[in-house]
Amino acid sequence: MSEYSICIMRLSAIGDVTHVAPVVHAIHQYLPQAKITWIIGKLEARLLNGLTNVEFIIFDKKGGLNSIRQLMQTLKGRKFDALLHMQVSARANLLSQLVKSPLRIGWDKPRWRDRHQWFINQSVRSVPGQHQVDAFLEFARALELPAVTPQWNLPVSSQDIVWAQQTLGDGPPILMISPCSSHPLRNWQASRYAEVADYAVSTLNMRVVLTGGVSALEIQTGEDIESAMQQPVQNLIAQDTIEQSVALLKQATVLLAPDSGPTHLASAVGTPVIGLYAATPSKRSGPYNSLELCVDKYTEAARKFRRKEPDKLRWGQRIEYPGVMALIETGDVIKKLEGFMSAHLYAPITE
Repeated sequence: MSEYSICIMRLSAIGDVTHVAPVVHAIHQYLPQAKITWIIGKLEARLLNGLTNVEFIIFDKKGGLNSIRQLMQTLKGRKFDALLHMQVSARANLLSQLVKSPLRIGWDKPRWRDRHQWFINQSVRSVPGQHQVDAFLEFARALELPAVTPQWNLPVSSQDIVWAQQTLGDGPPILMISPCSSHPLRNWQASRYAEVADYAVSTLNMRVVLTGGVSALEIQTGEDIESAMQQPVQNLIAQDTIEQSVALLKQATVLLAPDSGPTHLASAVGTPVIGLYAATPSKRSGPYNSLELCVDKYTEAARKFRRKEPDKLRWGQRIEYPGVMALIETGDVIKKLEGFMSAHLYAPITE
């Protein structure tokens, strides 16, 4: 077969573009003659820079009409054999019209939004109860590729690894905490993070490192955790780049975080994750390789806030109500952390 050209449309967000990486690897493995072009957001492109044999076309979501004109010019005269249209937002749907391809594969009907069905001519299989990673892999299967086991192989530069190692230094096992989601109602209380962190240091012989971005919420949350703690903590929130953050996650012994991009990044680079889930179900959007470590109170949330059993809700429906994350108790998290440390032969401190 001559070169087969595939265009991927997935602009954001961090967690979701992480889910696309296994699709790229599946295509490379089973369709090695394919040339992949990925239309992606500016920040997300930085994260995946170095992914081999992929042409990235960066779309600056804050660039307005200038970004649209630039994309139009970049795609002018180009044709692809297949478009994998992986985003259902109105903006992505409209931008997909700039991609010329006879085969336009999009999401299945339950996921359609903003007239997504108008911009595709084939849907991926609809598989009830499917994790998002497996759902994205349906795009590879729509190309008649096996795509059974996801592989990430996220690029992490040696320079960033060295920076992370020097920043963290040597010492006990690391409990890394990335406390914030971009959805504030998915966030756990700072006081409870602090309680778990103190226990990790005083009883489990760990050290605690806080990580996060530059938003005011993340910075304030980090300060709140630090001030509530009795034990020492290394606060690195707002002190790294997106590329360095992945290197930091790779050095952690275990990550503690709510439903957010870092949970998926950590899982992708092989770091175990204790995920905190109540507003969303871990079975759908939890860290793929650490689902057994998640603290999941989605069932309780469905009963309390929606007065329904979770199987009566649309799969993956968010329950983002004030107080929903308070369903997760510190004891739930400490139990998971203790079990993890015990399983990995880390001995607790004894009096």
